[in-house]
Amino acid sequence: MLIILVTIVHVIVCFFLIIVVLLQSGKAGDISAAFGGQGSQAAFGPRGAATTLSRATTISAVLFMLTSVTLSINAIKQGGSKSVLQGVKSAPAKTQPVAPAPAPTPAPAPATPQK
Repeated sequence: MLIILVTIVHVIVCFFLIIVVLLQSGKAGDISAAFGGQGSQAAFGPRGAATTLSRATTISAVLFMLTSVTLSINAIKQGGSKSVLQGVKSAPAKTQPVAPAPAPTPAPAPATPQK
């Protein structure tokens, strides 16, 4: 029952994280900021105070990581560490025999000029 709850929380956090990240505006503005445009608004310029969206992103990212680790530990404990392809039989490799190379033909002897 606990794993079902963690899975539901994980899915909700995933959707929330996607929405929060998409709602944020870019820090650098556009590509011109990377090449010296916009003065202090550049990519590595001074950073202002954290907004509500950035805090929500941080919290949801931490929750996402915690639920991911919890679900993966539970999967290992349940014996789910097997490979997906473990029970699948592989088809035998279809190879064709190599044809023997044709025997080289002897070169004709050079003609000797007659006088």
